[in-house]
Amino acid sequence: MIEGKLVRLRAQSMEDLDRGLQWVNDEETAKLSNGSYYPRSRDAQEARMRERMSKRGSFARASFAIDTRENEHIGNCDIFDASPEDRWGWLGILIGERAYQSRGYGADAVRTLLAFAFEEMNLEAVRLQVWSFNPRAIACYRKCGFREDARLRRDLFVDGAYHDNILMSITRDEFDGMEEAA
Repeated sequence: MIEGKLVRLRAQSMEDLDRGLQWVNDEETAKLSNGSYYPRSRDAQEARMRERMSKRGSFARASFAIDTRENEHIGNCDIFDASPEDRWGWLGILIGERAYQSRGYGADAVRTLLAFAFEEMNLEAVRLQVWSFNPRAIACYRKCGFREDARLRRDLFVDGAYHDNILMSITRDEFDGMEEAA
């Protein structure tokens, strides 16, 4: 278990299946994280979880459940497609429980996951992508030290409009500087 100030990151288990299925089938949550909404069956979600769990302990994917300090499962996060040669990976996060959104849990989970990525995985940089219509996530990532690297303009059509795909990253030095300042 990896401890943050507000959250604990732990290995995902099949006990998390139904809660995760609820989150990915929530239309608003799905659009904010994936950019689109396609309902997922329980069988498909179970297959996805089993595939992720089969890679547990591999450098390519470090997946975690996000729990509060009181052991309530509120989301999931991971470092994926990590490159051992180039020492960078992608970050993904979902705070699925709405009662815990915009209350600092996501930022704490991101910082905790970044500490794992830089200290345990020895990554040099972590990247992410976020849709321009998700200002809450953009603000969270900036608060955690991410900087915008590129913008794929009009990359997604959803809800009758085109939206940008924003690519952001943080390096180990930038993260270390933030930690020292704190």
